[in-house]
This record gives sequence, structure tokens and C-alpha cells, in this order.
Amino acid sequence: MLLEPELKKFQDEISDFCKREIAPKAQELDETGKFPFENVKKLAKLGLLGVVVPKEYGGLGKTARHYVIFIEELAKACGSTCLTVAAHNSLAIGPILRFGNEAQKKKYLPDLASGRKIGAFGLTEPEAGSDAGGTKTFASLNGNYYTVNGSKCFTTNGSVADTYVITARTRKEKDSKSISSFIVERDSQGFSVGKTEKKMGLKGSDTATIIFEEVKVPKENLLGKEGEGFKQFLTTLDSGRIGIGAMAVGLAQAALDESLEFAKEREQFDQPIANFQAIQWKLADMVTQIEAARLMVHRAAYLKDSGQDFIKAASMAKLFASEVGRMATYQAIQILGGYGYMSSYPVERYYRDVKLCEIGEGTSEIQRLVIFRELLKENSKG
Repeated sequence: MLLEPELKKFQDEISDFCKREIAPKAQELDETGKFPFENVKKLAKLGLLGVVVPKEYGGLGKTARHYVIFIEELAKACGSTCLTVAAHNSLAIGPILRFGNEAQKKKYLPDLASGRKIGAFGLTEPEAGSDAGGTKTFASLNGNYYTVNGSKCFTTNGSVADTYVITARTRKEKDSKSISSFIVERDSQGFSVGKTEKKMGLKGSDTATIIFEEVKVPKENLLGKEGEGFKQFLTTLDSGRIGIGAMAVGLAQAALDESLEFAKEREQFDQPIANFQAIQWKLADMVTQIEAARLMVHRAAYLKDSGQDFIKAASMAKLFASEVGRMATYQAIQILGGYGYMSSYPVERYYRDVKLCEIGEGTSEIQRLVIFRELLKENSKG
């Protein structure tokens, strides 16, 4: 797609860096499941762990469109590293930047934006997945501290993070107005890490359970006011979905690039398989749908940058891009045939990695509910 000169320059720089420094380690990370500490350090040196954080808090001060360009290029190079950094930027930094007071921003954002500390977002619980309003983790106010008890599962960066944004109930009533958000530090007494998950894909990214046993959280670590947590995490997920859409586009584009090169070189029946209409149609469908998905992601980012309502656009972009990602990576395996099924080619990794995009930060089913809800709102206004 056509980009303004400044955005194109940013894209070229990120693309070159990711190809040179990130991509060579992707297969090893997938095979070993090791967390990409070195990749994170390299990205931190470029300020990319705080892409949209204002400069006064140590970030790059870039736009949402810069961010989706970065995420797409990073996903093309390494899905595991991409998810790690996306969760840090969108889910950990995002709510502090959006809902934190000045003291909280000054205390936490410089370390997170610089990469001196890694962030995570604790929302999902064993009985509160798509129904995040079913949160059972509880925080009771005792003087100047909240005492937090409960646990969060499937937490990206869960076992490696230093700073966590979590949700917990602050009232016994089981309604959305009883949920609040807190900033919790790893060294808090009573905080511990539980099970670290083994996953289908994105094996280098860290996914773990985090546990709170009588954890004392200072009163000043409450984000916003009590009872605002439900609205806050919905807003956080709206923004995060733009990034997940960009990640899906990046993985799909990587699959297309690999498929095209293979089709031009692989010969059957004395000619390159790219000469066969069956292959041509697959590639044509892939590039068409990837371009459409990319435009949807950039539109959602543009709406966010311009201060417009982007809820429906973000869900549409995430839904469409993640399903395009699944289609494109599946077709890539078909084009490569037996080679596509082997780990010596990256397309099987792309296929496993992109599946998360249809689940994380709201399943495809949840996105359809959000889109329909927003559609009704628009219709009622008309």
C-alpha cells in the first residue's frame, strides 16, 4: 500500500532491521521455546518498546499507524517476538498511558518504554475468558493498601514481566461496576508465577499463570477510580486488536512471500509451478485478501490517531486479518506441498503462529458480537 514518505522511511528501516537482526533467530526460538530476551534488548535500543509513548515519558512519540507498521514487519520476521512486544506495548503500557495519572506515568512509563522493564496484562482467569466480566480476583481496601487474592491465566509475558496491569473486583457485587484496575510490581510479597504454558505456536513467547496471595498493592496503584476497570480493559482490548490485526497481516505476508518464491523455483512437469493456474489463483487470492486486511488495519489505526471512534473498525480489522492470516498460511502449505509440512520451511510455523490471532484479545466470535453491537448503535443514531 502507498505510505506517506515519513511512514515509508520508518517501514524500510524497521524492515531492514527485522530481516537482519530478528528473522535469523525465529526458527531457533520456535524449536527451543526460549524467551527472546536478546531480540527484546535489540528492539529496546531502538525505542520500539515504547512506540506510541510520548517523548516526555521516554518513548518515541509515534502514531498508531507507525505502530501497526512496526508490528507487521516484526511479525514477518518472528511471531514470538512480535507477540511479546505487542503485549508489552498495547496491553501493559496502553492502560497506564490512557488511564494513569501523572505520577503513575512518570513512575512506570520510562522504564517500560526503554525496555528496562517488561510489562504484562492480567485479565483472563480460568473461569473468565471471553466473559472477562466474570473476574473473581478480589482486591479489598485496607487503609493505604489493597490486598489482592486470585490468579490470572494465559498471561503473555507472565513469567518474565516486571510490571503488571491487572483487573480485580473491589466490591462483592458481580457486576461490571465492581471491577477495578491496578498496577502490580513483580517483587510484591505474595506474588508468584504458576504454570508456564506449552503452546501450539508462538513458542518463544511467554504465557503463564500469575498468582496473588495476600498481595499488598499501594492505594496509589489503582488506575483511575474504583469500578472503572471494566470500561478500561474494553478500551485496552479495542486498541490491542489493531495490533493483533497487524500481526496477522505480517504473518500472512510472510507466507505469501515464501510461497511466491517457492512457486517460481519449484519445477514439476518440466516447468515452474508458478505457471500452473491452480497456483496462480491461490497466490492471487492471497495477495488480494492480505491487501484488504492491511487497509482495514491502517484505517482502524488512522481513526484512533484522529480521535475518532475506532471500536468497530478495530474489531473488523482484527476479525478479517486473523481469518485471512489463517487462509494465507494454509494455502502456503498447500503450495509448498510436502515441503510446506516440514519445519525446514517456515510456512508451517506461520500457520501455527497465526492461529493465536483468532483467539487472543477476543475470539473471532466475540469480534462478531462487538461489530454487531456497534452496528446497532450506528443504526439507532440514524
